[in-house]
Amino acid sequence: MNNDSVSSAENMLSKQEIAAFALALWLILISVFMVLTQSVNFEIFFVLYLIGLVFTLELISPKYIKPRYLRYLQFIVAVAIVIFGVIVIHKIMDILG
Repeated sequence: MNNDSVSSAENMLSKQEIAAFALALWLILISVFMVLTQSVNFEIFFVLYLIGLVFTLELISPKYIKPRYLRYLQFIVAVAIVIFGVIVIHKIMDILG
C-alpha cells in the first residue's frame, strides 16, 4: 500500500459529515430561492428543513444497529414533527376562523 492511498483514505469524510454538508447545502438553497422569489416564509422554510432532515436521517441510518448520534437525531426529528403539527393546527384554525 503506498502513501497516496493511505492519505486519501484518511481524508475521506464520514457519513455524518457528508450528511451535515448536504443538509446545510439544502438549507442554503431553500434560503436563496426564498430570497430570490421575495417570499420568505418561516413555516415553509421549517417544513422544507424537516423534509431534508428526515431524508438525510434515512440515508445515513444503519439497518441493524442504532448509534448514539442517531438517537439524538431521532429526538430532534420528533420535536420537529411536533412543531410541524402545531403549524398545521394553526393553519387549520386560520382557515376555519
